[in-house]
Amino acid sequence: MADDARLFDLATRVGRHLQAAGARMVTAESCTGGWIAKAMTDVAGSSQWFECGFVTYSNAAKVRDLGVSASTLEQHGAVSEATVREMAEGALRVSGAEVAVAVSGIAGPDGGTPAKPVGTVWFAVGVRRANAFVIESRKQMFEGNREHIRRCSVAYALEWILQLHLHPKP
Repeated sequence: MADDARLFDLATRVGRHLQAAGARMVTAESCTGGWIAKAMTDVAGSSQWFECGFVTYSNAAKVRDLGVSASTLEQHGAVSEATVREMAEGALRVSGAEVAVAVSGIAGPDGGTPAKPVGTVWFAVGVRRANAFVIESRKQMFEGNREHIRRCSVAYALEWILQLHLHPKP
């Protein structure tokens, strides 16, 4: 389990990584409820590399704030690859940041289905490259209670950002 000290360490390392590249980050969060943004802003000096965070818990907020297509939500649901990809793209577009992380999942204890059980979490990371967005997505399955699933989701998102090959701005 990712404890608070581990999340702080990850966020500090992400901040250094972003700062070295001259990049700013934005979050688009659903099941984590702003926890990734909180972890990032727990680090002193985060205003140098953290742009903003969107907590789009409802489908209406995803559409209104990030431009997620209502048809995407209708066809695929909020917890889907298509939705998190649109969340990441919308966060990049709206914020002007260079790096975005989006997350949507089922933290439980209810809300799961046989197709999408509790613990299903979709992630997307987007990077602004010239005039285009490069977006990757991944699905993870976490076990445990709501707190554990959410905490693991925050840690996973931060770890993924550390793996990005960011190019320093000229």
